[in-house]
Amino acid sequence: QVQLVESGGGLVQAGGSLRLSCAASRSSIFRLSTMTWYRQAPGKQRESVASISIGDTTNYADSVKGRFTISRDNAKNTVYLQMDSLTPEDTAVYSCASSGLLGDYWGQGTQVTVSS
Repeated sequence: QVQLVESGGGLVQAGGSLRLSCAASRSSIFRLSTMTWYRQAPGKQRESVASISIGDTTNYADSVKGRFTISRDNAKNTVYLQMDSLTPEDTAVYSCASSGLLGDYWGQGTQVTVSS
């Protein structure tokens, strides 16, 4: 079992930036997992925003390419999502998830609200 705890959400004006963090409670699982940030806006389906593999290969949704950057720090068991040039369309609950041979786990989510 592993716990994922997100932080860094909040209210920001359009054009601003936020950095989300997701800390895992077990390094043995974190280091063997692909980490993914998801988001879900009210009335919409959850979507994958960005992912980073064990080997640091990254993938991004088209809607965030060039604005968001995912990274991981294995020494801190933490994955980050740097979000720049935010727009109101980025407003959602952002959650992190780990996926690997030792199982799949989800965090509780953090709210990001972008005002116009």
